[in-house]
Amino acid sequence: MKKYVVASWMVFASFAAPAVATAADAEAGKASYAVCSSCHGQNGEGNIALNSPAIAGQEDWYLIRQLKNFKAGIRGKHPKDTHGVTMGPMASTLADDTAIENVAAYIGTFAATKPEVTITDSDADKGKALYAVCSSCHGLNAEGKKELNAPKLTGLQDWYLVRQITNFKEGIRGKDPKDTYGMQMSPMAMTLADEQAIKDVVAYIKTL
Repeated sequence: MKKYVVASWMVFASFAAPAVATAADAEAGKASYAVCSSCHGQNGEGNIALNSPAIAGQEDWYLIRQLKNFKAGIRGKHPKDTHGVTMGPMASTLADDTAIENVAAYIGTFAATKPEVTITDSDADKGKALYAVCSSCHGLNAEGKKELNAPKLTGLQDWYLVRQITNFKEGIRGKDPKDTYGMQMSPMAMTLADEQAIKDVVAYIKTL
């Protein structure tokens, strides 16, 4: 398997090429998505009341990885990840890798969303400087980089981004040794000094 070595401001990390869905069947995935829609919405728009992120517009390779991680207990097992833990049983309704790839293909038929801003006590200008560290992997416009296994950040709700960065910073996410890419996020999240810094960088991401 090919390896990609990427230098960021603070660390050097080795990235393996991501798994990509091949010949996935979106129509078959539509039936499987019925379970997902109860939380994530009919069109993958997410639901703040249910703490469910928007998944419309996200790359299939990233969705596939996260569904596999939830199903295998690599993600969502930390006792403080109260929302992530609900995804384990949901991912387990997908019988195998083919079913996971199919549902990711169906999600790929949804139009990307632009969620409303819910966090107002933040400063996007300050966040712009902080985002410089993030851009080395996630891209200057938060578009994501498949070759670095870094997902796009645009289209995600601000409250969800704040929660996930906080989870990485506090070791709630990305600590399982099998979560290779999640583990690489922890030191990056640590560059954000406090909750305000996290809110500021998220505010900047929302401008992209």
